[in-house]
Amino acid sequence: MSFETPTIPSVLVLPRLRIQNANAISSPLTWGFPAITAFTGLMTALERKLGRDASITMHGIGVICHGIEPQVTRNGYTRNFHLTRNPILPDGETAAIVEEGRAHLDLTLVIDVDVAPSLPGTDALQHLAQRIGTIVAGMRIAGGSVVPPLPGRFRRPPTPQLFVKESDPHEASRILRKLTRQWLPGFALVSRDDLLQQRFADLRLDAPAATLLDAFLDLSSLTHRAVLKNSADEDDAPTSNAVEWRTDARAGWIVPMPVGFARIAPLQAPGSVARVRDPSLPVAFVESVYSVGQWISPHRLVDIDHLFWQPYNDKENGLYRCINGFRATPTTAVSTY
Repeated sequence: MSFETPTIPSVLVLPRLRIQNANAISSPLTWGFPAITAFTGLMTALERKLGRDASITMHGIGVICHGIEPQVTRNGYTRNFHLTRNPILPDGETAAIVEEGRAHLDLTLVIDVDVAPSLPGTDALQHLAQRIGTIVAGMRIAGGSVVPPLPGRFRRPPTPQLFVKESDPHEASRILRKLTRQWLPGFALVSRDDLLQQRFADLRLDAPAATLLDAFLDLSSLTHRAVLKNSADEDDAPTSNAVEWRTDARAGWIVPMPVGFARIAPLQAPGSVARVRDPSLPVAFVESVYSVGQWISPHRLVDIDHLFWQPYNDKENGLYRCINGFRATPTTAVSTY
């Protein structure tokens, strides 16, 4: 969607959305928090529901998680998803159970938008924000249902906000500090492609045959090492060699995450593939694309634009992924392990 007249860069905040039974299986290799494509898809669906007459266009979305409750049964290191018992088939046979992971979420969504100059002022912006909040309350987010906040949870229930971005750096910084205080406690998900490339370069110094997959697995794992701990008697003579297990420190809360899809076969013509959602569109067979993300405290953001994830489509190479403009600073590299 685009406007003929110049638009006004703005920010839409949907605070403290309580979501039940969101999809916790984000890719064939990862589980826990939903994939970022679920939220860019929500942004696209919301823009379509609003229509062209809404005087707003959306470009990117940021996610702040205040709480997550995976629906699992724990038994030591083993976790099993809570599954539903599906109804029997028309022939009386039991339907196969397809594992569906679910999680309850408490989120704040921040959307990078442009508004038309025809919106006269603050009242019109807030009216549009309330309308968007009402629409989102009836939508699915990552497959989950939006439910009202728990009674008594907030003294003043948070409401959607829509405000114009400040061009003055000092005023923009002041507003960002105010917003990030409202987003605490919570963690914002940002991209750390730079860490993946740096680890890849480090691995190649010792192992020239290392690949990006090796770097990805290295960043995605917790490494425990056995360190020899010498004990001595009164004469300072070593008597035994005890082993102490230590976990390698990591620069922040680093997580593996799917960021989009890559085409694995030529684009299929419309109508050539059966049982697709829209037979009037071309069809692509894809596999998940992975990268590395980081959960950071919102108060460490220095620019609100660092929060936004935007869809990026490279049709020639068959790459459909989400990109994030986060730039690391020394304060975002604090170890959390």
